[in-house]
Amino acid sequence: MSYSWGTERRFNAASNYFRDYFGARVQKVTIDAGFTCPNRDGTKSTGGCSFCNNDAFNPSYCNPEKSVTQQINEGISFHEKRYKSAGSYLAYFQAYSNTYATAHHLEKLYNEALSIPGITGLIIGTRPDCINDDILQLLIQIAETKFLVIEFGIESVYNETLQRINRGHSFEDSTEAIKRCNEAGLKCGGHLIFGLPGESREMMLQSVDNISELGLHTIKFHQLQIIKGTKMASEYQDNPQSFNLFTIDAYIEFIVKYIERLNPEIVIERLAGETQPWNNQGVIWNLRYDQVLQLIEKKMKEEDTWQGKFYKP
Repeated sequence: MSYSWGTERRFNAASNYFRDYFGARVQKVTIDAGFTCPNRDGTKSTGGCSFCNNDAFNPSYCNPEKSVTQQINEGISFHEKRYKSAGSYLAYFQAYSNTYATAHHLEKLYNEALSIPGITGLIIGTRPDCINDDILQLLIQIAETKFLVIEFGIESVYNETLQRINRGHSFEDSTEAIKRCNEAGLKCGGHLIFGLPGESREMMLQSVDNISELGLHTIKFHQLQIIKGTKMASEYQDNPQSFNLFTIDAYIEFIVKYIERLNPEIVIERLAGETQPWNNQGVIWNLRYDQVLQLIEKKMKEEDTWQGKFYKP
């Protein structure tokens, strides 16, 4: 059976989307360009989001002391050894808020990345409160000739949760930022975390209706992982009953239900998160992402379900 996204996979997978778009396999090269966030530098708060530890997710070649060029070249070298079939690369500005600077400074960094042979576009991770008119015009200009996705950390649709994790913005801020980018013709991605403290499984499942109507082009889903050394790790140690962490079996059951209610036009980039077990003090799955993905797709096949099966616009 072929679905609306043109493949036999039961969800609108990013790997297929990018291969179709570029005509070959494309790989992301992650960059830490030394940004911070307004809830770290005192503009809105200090300490950052309670779950945040970017070092737990950054590849070894990412280091803000290195130039953008050096990080990309080292990243390409790394991926050429690991993924020999990669045809081109996307520069992924990932760590912290990568539009949190003047448009002039951002233009220099983005153009440096785009000037490197093999880089065919940008993915820029940021917050919904870090977009202004000057930055928006810069992004529009880049998108006229290069592939570009602005990836917003949404994390939750519930403002009480966002306040509890010291996010520093509301869900309405996310809605407005994505709307502005859509109106400017820009592709938007989103990031959502399942299992944040205070949210029931039913609350998480109900969020699919909000996410489906945001106007997102891509989405990443992560189960909450309690990373050692974060504020959330201390909160979890003091009050574990307020968390609703997923075992692998519970997550597979949940995410399949979520996917079948999700807008089928949204390209799914990730269905779960992955950190090193030694860095996680919550529920540890001891599975690689590809193994988790296989289990999810196996469950979808067993239940004869697919992305958007029960989606209601």
